[in-house]
Amino acid sequence: MLATARHQRLNAALWAFVRSPSTRSYETARVSIVGSDAPVRTVEEEDNETRRRKKTEWKRRQNRQSFKDHLLVKVKGGRGGDGCVAFHRDALIAMGPPSGGNGGKGGDVYIRAVEGLTTLSNIPTRVHAEKGDHGKGNWGHGKRGADRIIDVPVGTIIREVTDERRPKDFWEEEWERVSAMDKEEGMREVRQRRWVHFPQTEDRNLGRSAFQDSERMFRQTERKIRWAKRQQRMNPIILDLDKPSEGNGVLVAEGGIGGYGNPYFVQTKLRSPHFATRGFDGDRLLFELELKLVADIGLVGFPNAGKSTLLRALTNSKAEVASYAFTTLNPQIGIVKVWEDGSFEGRQEGDIIEDSKIERVRERAAMVSGEDAPPKPPDRPHLKEVSRFTIADNPGLVEHASDNVGLGHSFLKAIERCHALVYVVDLSGPAPWDELQVLESELEAYKSGLSRVARLVIANKADLLDAEDDAEVAAARAKLEKLEEFVREFMNVGGAPLDVVPTSAKHSMNLRKVVDLMQSYLEEAAEDANEEPYSDSWE
Repeated sequence: MLATARHQRLNAALWAFVRSPSTRSYETARVSIVGSDAPVRTVEEEDNETRRRKKTEWKRRQNRQSFKDHLLVKVKGGRGGDGCVAFHRDALIAMGPPSGGNGGKGGDVYIRAVEGLTTLSNIPTRVHAEKGDHGKGNWGHGKRGADRIIDVPVGTIIREVTDERRPKDFWEEEWERVSAMDKEEGMREVRQRRWVHFPQTEDRNLGRSAFQDSERMFRQTERKIRWAKRQQRMNPIILDLDKPSEGNGVLVAEGGIGGYGNPYFVQTKLRSPHFATRGFDGDRLLFELELKLVADIGLVGFPNAGKSTLLRALTNSKAEVASYAFTTLNPQIGIVKVWEDGSFEGRQEGDIIEDSKIERVRERAAMVSGEDAPPKPPDRPHLKEVSRFTIADNPGLVEHASDNVGLGHSFLKAIERCHALVYVVDLSGPAPWDELQVLESELEAYKSGLSRVARLVIANKADLLDAEDDAEVAAARAKLEKLEEFVREFMNVGGAPLDVVPTSAKHSMNLRKVVDLMQSYLEEAAEDANEEPYSDSWE
């Protein structure tokens, strides 16, 4: 009778332990990125943002582009391996002392920022680390599960999702399962998820006081683990990976610990335990990944202003060039290499950049006919590379982009981290100064002070300044003078007006001056930040 009453009290205590769900208060656990003062968004704002994001991704799919700058990723650490119930045997001993090994720890999940990546599209939406191996006989412990590393572009922001979308942990999931069962069935389910028994000994184990003592001790260990997990959840993970990571990166989900083999439960009154424990689950988390590309120079302009052509002229990149608006739907980054004589690895003065489709047709025709491919820009092996920097060509900005019209926020957040911004306007348009005013207003509406990073206005498509018709030349010069006057009067940084440079990206005209100015802006930005200039080389 005493043993039965004790068993009933133990079952009642275990049932009470299971019924205490692993909840947490998220309202008191607000953690923000250093330097960010963005307000917490409402559910309605989240829904609107989701609709806009889907519209943006649809536009990209129509052009067979797979760029992603936002992603939800479910992450799970590996489950620990089960402990082993075994007894040492040899030629003289049929069943010796307990020799079951512990289970191996589950693998961890890391996030690592890597240079060279420019999209989140290659990252899986579910990432699971490997399970730990089960323990073995002869005191053989299980092998640790392999870690998983998620490589993301530099400039990615990681936020742990703590609302109702987050995955349920082991105990919350268990309570959902057993709450629909009767007490006896629920108790059996709880024990099966925690204990491993030697064959044909489960019923005998459950009735022994030594097992009940071990169960009570293990429950205390489990309670400590649950408490530690709750403490972690009070401080959700938020990372701003604006620099390449070292080693494996940042640990975001830890694998579960392995179960204990039967030697762990040896007691004075229990010399040969016939039971062991199962491994624990790893962390289950949901992360929101947001990409804000890091480039030295960001090009800002209306659709079809010639930004992609300019990028190709300066960097020899393969950015898509066409005569229609919204050619660029994804941010593209090119590298400007500068040689010791001041020249750069780009198109030579006077080289004409054709429509991308025309160039592809011409290259295919040359391949079919057996002709030589178009010559590449000459290398300069006799010259030393003295510096290089990156330029980001972004989707064209439109009015009300700060309200997420067009590609809106997808574009604006791509330039948010640039050290200097360059406005690109179409000098052949009716009023390039109006374009400038809209561009500056949209930058300020999106983020106060962002327009102060702008340093240069490129008056692109300035071919008419060298036209044969005197009337066209005069009209173009008058328009350029009016643009310069507008910039002097209304646009300045620290009291100094922005520089204005007329260029023709298509004909590779006046680009050396542009490169010189960009270099000077980056050197000033590095001095202001009290750090080394962008880079002298990438050796």
